[in-house]
Amino acid sequence: MKKLLAELIGTFWLVFGGCGSAIFAAAYPELGIGFAGVALAFGLTVLTAAYAVGRISGGHFNPAVTVGLWAGGRFNTADIVPYIIAQTLGACLAGLMLFVIVQGQADFAGVGGFASNGFGDLSPGKYSMMSALLTEVILTAIFLFIIMGSTHHRAPVGFAPIAIGLGLTLIHLISIPITNTSVNPARSTGVALFAETAAMSQLWLFWVAPIVGGVIGALLYRLVDDAPKENLEGFDQ
Repeated sequence: MKKLLAELIGTFWLVFGGCGSAIFAAAYPELGIGFAGVALAFGLTVLTAAYAVGRISGGHFNPAVTVGLWAGGRFNTADIVPYIIAQTLGACLAGLMLFVIVQGQADFAGVGGFASNGFGDLSPGKYSMMSALLTEVILTAIFLFIIMGSTHHRAPVGFAPIAIGLGLTLIHLISIPITNTSVNPARSTGVALFAETAAMSQLWLFWVAPIVGGVIGALLYRLVDDAPKENLEGFDQ
């Protein structure tokens, strides 16, 4: 239960901090942080949460990471579903809190897209479904590759959250214009529930693509890894 609570809190922080920066600060009059600021916010949430609770739960905060680490031989099958449930609950709770807070604005006129992910008309740059699918698969695969490598027992100790956080920042810098960046099904779900667009009808892509990408990235890392399987250690070790 402590691991699940840690995953819930960590995913809450990722969605509240990352999506919150997009909702409240990205285009704030004259002081907006823009795409770069939102990208950095997502990276910082993962970095800080991983240092805070990574030793407890492994610091996944993402169903695609959980499934990817399982495919990479770093996670137990029995824990997959409980982790995904905890992560999704944390994301939805964060989405609810953001929804309540945003309505406190003096000139509130609706939540609009609410930092949700999408393709076609719901893509910031109006990119197609195929573009969104490829982007999410490729970037989640690279994300898992980074996670697998930085948490390897031969990697420098204590630096994994930095590499993972910066990796997520770069991923957002690339793909915010394409899908508003998911690479995390829980993150997508937590805000899609409250968006005033058709985000829920496109949510399937932001579950399928990141999970497929996570498995691909983990398996690719296993192909290039030169250490015996029994010597590998996950971030939660």
